[in-house]
Amino acid sequence: MTYQETLNWMFAQLPMYQKQGKTAFKKDLGNTIKLAKHLNNPQTRFKSIHVAGTNGKGSTSHMLASILQEAGYKVGLYTSPHLKDFRERIKINGQVVSKQFVMGFIRRNKAFFEAHRLSFFEMTVGMAFDYFAKQKVDIAVVEVGMGGRLDSTNIITPEVSVITNIGLDHTQFLGTTLKEIAGEKGGIIKPKVPVVIGETQRETTPVFKLLGDNNNASIVFADAGETKTFESDLKGSYQEKNKKTVISTVKVLQTLGYKIIEENIKSGFLNTIKNTGLLGRWQILQEKPKVICDTGHNKEGLTYVMSQLKKEAFNKLHIVIGVVNDKDLTPILPLLPKKATYYFCKPEISRGLNEKVLQQIFNDNDLQGEIYSSVNEAYKTALKVAAEKDLIFIGGSTFVVAEII
Repeated sequence: MTYQETLNWMFAQLPMYQKQGKTAFKKDLGNTIKLAKHLNNPQTRFKSIHVAGTNGKGSTSHMLASILQEAGYKVGLYTSPHLKDFRERIKINGQVVSKQFVMGFIRRNKAFFEAHRLSFFEMTVGMAFDYFAKQKVDIAVVEVGMGGRLDSTNIITPEVSVITNIGLDHTQFLGTTLKEIAGEKGGIIKPKVPVVIGETQRETTPVFKLLGDNNNASIVFADAGETKTFESDLKGSYQEKNKKTVISTVKVLQTLGYKIIEENIKSGFLNTIKNTGLLGRWQILQEKPKVICDTGHNKEGLTYVMSQLKKEAFNKLHIVIGVVNDKDLTPILPLLPKKATYYFCKPEISRGLNEKVLQQIFNDNDLQGEIYSSVNEAYKTALKVAAEKDLIFIGGSTFVVAEII
């Protein structure tokens, strides 16, 4: 199979949460454990950092990887979902995995995948761990896909476990309260492995403390103490919490013997995009009119994004928006500005919510705009309509941002 045929097989034949939603979710780690054994347990052959959380785990993972690279380490980075190319999920020192490795991995293990009906995510995690082990990375930053306890990545025993924050997202899988969701994400806490929690939250702190006690794992709350501030190339005031989480994690790594000096931290923050190739976090695509995109899509993420939008100077606001059909819009609708022109569109995936349905929901909440047949058409129209001093924001879903950048 060619590279594209390999991807088509992965995407089409096996369940993929990113495209299919609930039907692709699995409630145990059995398949991942079988796959790891089949691959000779690659996860035991490299050191790692495990990053979970509702928001900020992608940015946090990339900033950590960047700092470790600046300190001279060979750093694996596993994240999801990808925006443009599947290979964005698996990187070493900012370089994506080769097409040859992707094709070879699937070819060598295809019979096993089919026999055990592995999901897209299970296969991808196995591929990442196999790649990191074979490439002999010094350390890998591994981002949880969803939740934590039952996530395929949760077969690693990391140097440190990081949980950025807890919000009400993926409630159909993880629970309907912050306490329940904290229990799922806290499932990455391992015996005697230090833990960094990004945000102190009244409902979740007791959950984490109990899990820490049960595992004899020390816990640091990143927002509790004073931390020095560093400038970052990841713009948006909402990154301040992520930066504190990263600094606290680096401090833990330093106590474990990792040689990371302040200059590495400073350079790592300033060069995150350059070092890791991160896309879609308060990314400015052009000026006059200014165009900004951001992948924030749940209540917590959009709260930060909308707060940041208020700090921008513009005459009129244009918002290109699309969402997935299993997204509960109730919590996010009150966050969106009424004084904006909306361009409703459907991302080009099976889970995309029909643009007419989206328009109706928004109209019912006094948010007005027109429908467009595609994300591209919506964006092109916004560019045509917007004046030089206006602002265009693109978001609502990772998939909408992906189609633009």
